[in-house]
Amino acid sequence: MEKSEESVARYYDTAIFEAELVRLTRDSPAERGITLRWLERLPVAPDAPMVAEIGVGSGLYSECLARKGCRLHLVDVSVRLLAAAAERLRTAGLGAAIAGASHESATCLESLATGAFDAVLLLGPLYHLCDAEARRLAVAEAARILKPGGWLFAAGINRLSYLRDLLRESPEKVCERRAFHRQYLHDGNLDPEHAPPIGFAHLTTVAEFRELFANGFEEVALTGTESFSTAWQTRLNDLPAEEAEAWLDLIEATGQSAEGLGLSDHFLFVGRRKYGE
Repeated sequence: MEKSEESVARYYDTAIFEAELVRLTRDSPAERGITLRWLERLPVAPDAPMVAEIGVGSGLYSECLARKGCRLHLVDVSVRLLAAAAERLRTAGLGAAIAGASHESATCLESLATGAFDAVLLLGPLYHLCDAEARRLAVAEAARILKPGGWLFAAGINRLSYLRDLLRESPEKVCERRAFHRQYLHDGNLDPEHAPPIGFAHLTTVAEFRELFANGFEEVALTGTESFSTAWQTRLNDLPAEEAEAWLDLIEATGQSAEGLGLSDHFLFVGRRKYGE
């Protein structure tokens, strides 16, 4: 791994490990709910689909796919998250769904064979790769290990979300960060000094994110997982299931609009690897 990726790994293994284990369930019910809806639509053939989850996080999505009958190869730069995801599956009685586990970077998946997977998840790595070439390598590696027609689910973070949070939490810092903000609007890169909750990260625009997949993938959807709910999505945790699902219906219905994408914290790209690429 590159030094920058080793820094991300240490950050997850130490500073935010506990927070990452609960983030999707406690803080991000809309992101979780909309992403799970798209993963549930993954076709399941008679043979168990092979899925590579690159950046396993808490293992929540791994568990969902294992319950669908998928077999999983787990990959992460964080040793602790990799172990936690595998343990989550074993505790749920789904250990047999683990086809393999690799401690490696999304940019160099040496342990994963070409054309071996029906689906790949990149629901985290792309917003921790601050170099544009590294992001292209990660997408190219996803395309390499996918079968033609295989599914890609990839996440990015809206570049404006950092500015919104700074205005809300530390508006007095805007003058001292003028130089940083000029750079940030140009390249979208953050660091632990300016954004300690996420650390080294790249936040994207809709156009930049879509372009990342244009050569190798046919776009099925590009959606904002929170749409209008971004600042209030934790309200979903307090609602009865029927009401929460009704709100998710509205979030999904608006997420692919320009307005819904603009309001979202996270973008979700769903695509299929092009044949002949």
